[in-house]
Amino acid sequence: MVKRSFEQNPPPQPNPLAASGITDDAPAFVPAFDMRPSSSLLGDASSRAALARLDVAADHARLKQTLTLLKAALTALKKSDWQAGAELAIQALEVDEKSGEAWHILAISREKSGDLAGAFACYEAALKLMPNNVPVTNDLGRLAVRMEYPDIAEKFFTFVLRIEPDNTEAANNLATALREASRYEDAIEVLRTAIGLNPQDPQLWNALGTVVNTQGDVDTSIIFYQEALKFNPKHVHALYNLGNALGLLGHYEQALEHLMRALPLFDDPLNIYTCRLSITFINAVLNNFDVAWDYYDGRIKEGTPEKILFLIDRPKWTPDTDVAGKHVLVSAEQGLGDEVLFASLLPDLIRDIGPDGKLTIAVEPRLVSLFARSFPDASVIKHHTTKHKGRVVRLFPDLTDAGSIDCWAMMGDLLKRYRRSLSDFPATNVFLTPDPDRVAYWRAELDRLGPEPKAGILWKSLIKHSRRDRYYSPFETWKEVIATEGVTFVNLQYGDVTAELAEAEASGLRIWNPPGIDLKADLDDLCALCCALDTVMGPSNATSNIAAGAGATIWMSIPFRSAWLCLGTDHYPFYPTARVFAPAVLNDWGDALGQMKQALIDDLIPAKTRAQAPTKAL
Repeated sequence: MVKRSFEQNPPPQPNPLAASGITDDAPAFVPAFDMRPSSSLLGDASSRAALARLDVAADHARLKQTLTLLKAALTALKKSDWQAGAELAIQALEVDEKSGEAWHILAISREKSGDLAGAFACYEAALKLMPNNVPVTNDLGRLAVRMEYPDIAEKFFTFVLRIEPDNTEAANNLATALREASRYEDAIEVLRTAIGLNPQDPQLWNALGTVVNTQGDVDTSIIFYQEALKFNPKHVHALYNLGNALGLLGHYEQALEHLMRALPLFDDPLNIYTCRLSITFINAVLNNFDVAWDYYDGRIKEGTPEKILFLIDRPKWTPDTDVAGKHVLVSAEQGLGDEVLFASLLPDLIRDIGPDGKLTIAVEPRLVSLFARSFPDASVIKHHTTKHKGRVVRLFPDLTDAGSIDCWAMMGDLLKRYRRSLSDFPATNVFLTPDPDRVAYWRAELDRLGPEPKAGILWKSLIKHSRRDRYYSPFETWKEVIATEGVTFVNLQYGDVTAELAEAEASGLRIWNPPGIDLKADLDDLCALCCALDTVMGPSNATSNIAAGAGATIWMSIPFRSAWLCLGTDHYPFYPTARVFAPAVLNDWGDALGQMKQALIDDLIPAKTRAQAPTKAL
């Protein structure tokens, strides 16, 4: 018997790939904050069938005491009591540390509690002890996809298919991993083989639809989703995916019909909330705002490990709360761009609180100085997000007067009160105030570059995966815009852009990189720089949201006209100074950026300069 704290210090385990006969080295795994579930992954480590298999496996435990503890742990898992399951599995490991079943149960408990890195280590330990165990290998692969390591997931699923070539679950999941890595042709080949063996499997047809959809061929994806529904009219993923595809093509009523059919069929909470968000976006485009904002509560992910627990013990704000003369705390939520987007609602709240009340705003630390200047009558503090016992927790370390707070809200909650029709979106709503001295500084720096108009450009998000990639045009597509004579282009893209700037220079194109500013960290100064430019051009990300919130001239590129933030219009109602450029055909970035280039020529370049200056040859 080994006595140690498996809870705090699980023993180091060798590379699970080696235990499986797969020899490539895997990178270290770290917890992923942004854990978006894939609607096309098959299997659940805690499903009734999976636990039944574990129950049978547990019968082979070598020690009677271990068997008793494993049976009790499985009973806890069947009740979704992940903490009890983990504690019992740890007790079993203290009796027999070589029990692969105990490691597997502990892994499932960790995963369901939201501790993905801890779960992965436990699955590794189980696989080392049971090297040909298909359920454990499948669970590892699915977890690797969730943690956005598709290359590692590929190895696990490929190994399963070596053992069981007709395993449709593994084939589906391998195709999903390849799709997430943007290896579309490889994913299609895997599915073509699997469909050849199982031509009436609806999930394989659904998976094929998701691959071609991600490629941008939405029309063909609809054919494959319909094929899945032919074999199973209640196939929940196909219903959901078909609804989203129809929404992309502007068939909103049909889209809602399929999404509403899918919603009650989902049993996994994360898929339920993902479906609710899709229903939100379709209703927002249709201007059914009361319905949209009710379903938008899905972003909270209630009852899942991904729900953020706000550490504030005060009453929750509701749309009916009378805030006049009250002290209200509003916390930003979701990503940095959303923090800025929803800040457009704060002037309405400040008006209702009035001069006798108080507003405390909690934002991402990089936004504190900008928001403090923009909302001088409010108290602006930072929020801090961490993890505690597998839960995502948001706290407010600088909040010194919590007891005086009458109510609190997440920033997006305010939509329910202040944006119930298109007319509620102000025609002028500039709510961020840059530092005027820094605006003057950057204007002087830009003037040194010459008399030409100055256009800031950005083109990507640092969060990379196939589902987001469709919202960001490749840098190659921007070269035609940057080749426009008579305009000086300024880099606003945060992150490492060394390769892109070198690529532009090799093509004879120049992008000025502003010195002395960290475009990711110095958001207050970034706001000033954006306001000093003649225009800012790029997709919707943190930078373009900050520029739009401060009233800078902002040209946003979007991949399709039905983008939900346009709310069924041809502009961004949240940002009156934003101009939208959308292609006539989904994801035709050449069209969208061609429109931008023409706008530069027509609107930014003086007529005399335009007549004299040809476009650079690429």
